Amino acid sequence: MKCLCSGEQLRAADEMVPSENESLATKDRTTSESSSRAVEVTKKPHTGNIEEAESSLRESGCLNYEEARALLGRYEYQKGNIEAALHVFEGIDIAALTPKIKNTLARVGERRRRRSQSFSTPPMSINAVTLLLEAIFLKAKSLQDLGRFKEGAQSCQVILDVVESSLPEGLPQNFVADCKLQEIVSKSVELLPELWKLADCPHEAILSYRRALLHHWNLEVETTAKIQKEFAVFLLYSGAEASPPNFRSQMDSSFVPRNSLEEAILLLMILLRKVCLKRIQWDPSILDHLSFALSVSGDTRALASQVEELLPGFMDRKEIFYKLALCYYGAGEHSVALNLLRRLLSKSEDPMCFPALLLALKICGENPSHAEEGVGFALRAMQSVDGKCDHLKSTAVCLLGISLSVHSKSAVADYERVKRQAEALQALETAGRMTTMSDPIILYHLSLEYAEQRKLDAALDCAKQMLKLEGGSNIKSWLLLSRILSAQKRFVDAETIIEAALDQSGKWEQGELLRTKAKLQTAQGQFKNAIATYTQLLAFLHVQSKSYGYGNKLLKSNGNFSGRLELEIWHDLAYVYINLSQWSDAEICLSKAKAINAYSANRCHATGVLYDTKGLYKEALRAFSEALDIDPSHVPSLISTAVVLRRLGDRSNHLYTVVRSFLMNALSLDRTNHSAWYNLGLLYESQGTPSFSLEAAECFEAAVFLEESAPVEPFR
Repeated sequence: MKCLCSGEQLRAADEMVPSENESLATKDRTTSESSSRAVEVTKKPHTGNIEEAESSLRESGCLNYEEARALLGRYEYQKGNIEAALHVFEGIDIAALTPKIKNTLARVGERRRRRSQSFSTPPMSINAVTLLLEAIFLKAKSLQDLGRFKEGAQSCQVILDVVESSLPEGLPQNFVADCKLQEIVSKSVELLPELWKLADCPHEAILSYRRALLHHWNLEVETTAKIQKEFAVFLLYSGAEASPPNFRSQMDSSFVPRNSLEEAILLLMILLRKVCLKRIQWDPSILDHLSFALSVSGDTRALASQVEELLPGFMDRKEIFYKLALCYYGAGEHSVALNLLRRLLSKSEDPMCFPALLLALKICGENPSHAEEGVGFALRAMQSVDGKCDHLKSTAVCLLGISLSVHSKSAVADYERVKRQAEALQALETAGRMTTMSDPIILYHLSLEYAEQRKLDAALDCAKQMLKLEGGSNIKSWLLLSRILSAQKRFVDAETIIEAALDQSGKWEQGELLRTKAKLQTAQGQFKNAIATYTQLLAFLHVQSKSYGYGNKLLKSNGNFSGRLELEIWHDLAYVYINLSQWSDAEICLSKAKAINAYSANRCHATGVLYDTKGLYKEALRAFSEALDIDPSHVPSLISTAVVLRRLGDRSNHLYTVVRSFLMNALSLDRTNHSAWYNLGLLYESQGTPSFSLEAAECFEAAVFLEESAPVEPFR
């Protein structure tokens, strides 16, 4: 231990910061005092530290100035004297020592790879290298504790730079058994990205994460998995967009992530695969993060595949059913999702699982053929939360109202339909009272039901209250309010609402708003303004399709909303040009629509309207028939077919029956269609009998009422 009293060691006590614990490195002492203090360094640290110091002494004969400082600094750090430890570490000239450390690591690594002892002695012992690298690591930790994160990251990076340049093929496996070097490297690899994140340097953090995962650091499987998970979480939630990784060598068929989301998904899927192979322990948060990532990307079908590949025992059977149902519902496969929920809600599983009941209710509420089953789910949901939670109960009551509303549309008899509509409205009003009219979702459905039952003043009040609660953050609320105003024939007010929504919405959310604006302009006879708005909307969709990266998957998962919107815009433009008698322009629009979807009932109907307007009734009838072949429930084509047949035919009973069947089919699908009521009235009136005249008058009355309260677009 006499080496600690050398002339070099005397400099270790110069100008050091005092600490509360009478630190070794903080007192400006005489030579003898420094010597006695230095001896304490070898007494107080852990036994392992003493053994390392002794081993180094045996190999080199003495500790030099930097090694002594490394020991002193470690001792100070272990005592909690962070500032004093940092002052000691800063006295080590790392730049001067780096070539020796690199040379030592390179020689030792080469010697162990070739299993030969014929190489010259390295300039330093491996224990001395480990001691100095540990000092650099503890310096980085000290800087972290003092809030100097960027400096800490730069210090930590020195370790990885030295090791990576000295051992480009990675650390030899037997380093682990020989010394603490592997432990220091592993800790440095973990620490560096954390320091960059704390320093608010996201780009450097991403690079350090990639470096940790792509270089051969000989890390433990658990350590690698921990880094992969932390990197994925950072990519998902930090808001930093990473540029694609640049691999030095890769196969042409290898997958390279194009953005942060894809890279996070890749990492999480690798982790899930490790779980399946039982290389790491099951961590439920991995699946949670992957669920979020794939939901954002719009690829919930891929998430379903990942869940299905999990081995039994990782997740509860009921949880698997519910998560898979969510995945398939998000992927648009509603029937598959509903079947899974039916299994989950069976008597043998969990018939009162409230989340599953709510999801089943939502699916049934979107499909009239399952509306009656949805009512049963709603009653069961209300029973499952009875006396437990008013908020959950109000949600169940609201979904009951939605199911009853959808169920009413399938009623054959008028009295049954009116009864179900009254029950639906009553349930929604009850849900509204339970939440003191403060739940925007309940207010939305209540306003929608009022509007569809033509109680427009009440619908308007609910829509305004909903918009106020949401602060204008929901596009659906703006659209509903504008449609209600248009139903009241307040077109200017409705257009003002759309303009306000356009000001508050993001640029990628404006598609439906612009289309509604164009329809409002058309309703006011402002055809040139409408054409300009539609042109603006088409340009917007073109830019959107070019700008989306992974967002295109999301559009496709939602039934290719962008493509459907463009298709409907061409149809709308065709109708505008038909009204202006610009036949060639209308034909161009219809050809554009056909290029998008050759089998569209709306396009066939627009083509039929064009022929009908030009007086080509037989061609129009063929177009309407083609539309009904594609979609037998296409209401506009049912009505138009009836109109053309009545115009072409005579007053025979057979023709009357055929035309009436088309119109009654249309009304069974849409009771609020004023055109169907009007044409049915004309049909009755043409019969010329008092009884038919009375029925015609009732049809005309319904048509006038519905036309006066018809929105420019359907409320729902």
